[in-house]
Amino acid sequence: MVSRNLDWNLIPSFLATAETGSLSAAARRLGISQPTVGRHVADLEQSLGVRLFDRTSSGLRITETALSLVEHAQDMRERAESLRRVAEGKAEAIEGTVRITASEMVAIYLLPDILAALHLAEPRIGIDVVASMTPDNLLLREADIALRMFRPEQNDVITRHVNDLEIGMFAHPDYLARRGTPTELSDLDRHSMIGFDRIDVIVRGFRRVGIEIDRDFFSYRCDSQSAGWEMAKAGFGIGFGPAYLGRRDGLVRLFPDIKHEVLELPIWLTAHRDLRHSRRIRFVYDFLAERLSALDL
Repeated sequence: MVSRNLDWNLIPSFLATAETGSLSAAARRLGISQPTVGRHVADLEQSLGVRLFDRTSSGLRITETALSLVEHAQDMRERAESLRRVAEGKAEAIEGTVRITASEMVAIYLLPDILAALHLAEPRIGIDVVASMTPDNLLLREADIALRMFRPEQNDVITRHVNDLEIGMFAHPDYLARRGTPTELSDLDRHSMIGFDRIDVIVRGFRRVGIEIDRDFFSYRCDSQSAGWEMAKAGFGIGFGPAYLGRRDGLVRLFPDIKHEVLELPIWLTAHRDLRHSRRIRFVYDFLAERLSALDL
């Protein structure tokens, strides 16, 4: 029998378990203990009078009944977050925390000076920065403001194109003195190349200009953008990075005349539309837009 007094606090644990496939992953997402998630799921099963997950030797398997409930639970979560956003939008004080997500390169090399100036202008605003190439979900409040290298397509966000990040190939002068300067793209086969480990964005970029490479093309591989850039600065080999960083760090740009869409990344500033009336988030959004637009990238 379904209980009339459904505890809404149980829904996040059910939804996180359904979306991640395990109690431990759900606990990490929610920031609570695994036993607590398990208890929430069991309590919800009891309240609804249905089995939500089958316990198997290989882990949890979601039931057909639970699958039919997931969409409704997601809708409940979104409505709750929308309620929170609307309420937060009524806040008058320019104080509190704003959570910004950006790629590692932007977070480490582009934002510090801007955020330092922001702190001088409004010291009551605290800043959380998520440095990640994984897009955080603005709709679920994983971030208040996002800096992304693609235009968001969700209907519930406001977005502004603030600049374009020019990307190039760079090497330290000492490396080029040792190994020579490549004059053709085919010469890169004889050089130490710096790239990603599991991320294939550089591989796809080369293929778009008609050059077939794979992971073995790179002598150094790491999915940290900043780690790869520091290796280029150390003289390990030829790396990829923003043109403004190459100028700043005194590296030599290779093939500067090659222009292609994969070598220019747009910077989009994005926030959820429900937060456009939040004074602190609006302040940070406009501050970032002004400062990023003025940069020579």
